[in-house]
Amino acid sequence: MATALGSRATSRKSFAKRISTHLAFALVAFCLLQIGIVAKMGGSLVLHLGIIVAIGGYALAARALEHRWQMLEQGGLSQGGLALRFRRDVAQLWTASIVGALLWIPVAIIYRFLFG
Repeated sequence: MATALGSRATSRKSFAKRISTHLAFALVAFCLLQIGIVAKMGGSLVLHLGIIVAIGGYALAARALEHRWQMLEQGGLSQGGLALRFRRDVAQLWTASIVGALLWIPVAIIYRFLFG
């Protein structure tokens, strides 16, 4: 009986692994949106270098979020508390990924206006 309960508990993905999956897919969406927007706006080398800097910043933030979730799981929070924080973090992650990529539109417009 104990082994059946133990195997079922380990078969569920932990919140830290689930947040890592969301981070990976959000990073792919973030990169594709950025590249598509800069390409459509006639991006120059400076804008492409900006994409590299933005992806690096995203990677640092993603690493911090993964570390936060590893610490939260080791803490003594209930499953309900973890689930609530998880939903909030996932919503913030996807919002930031999409809005962050869309911020290239005004940047590209201003760059084009200033430098042709």
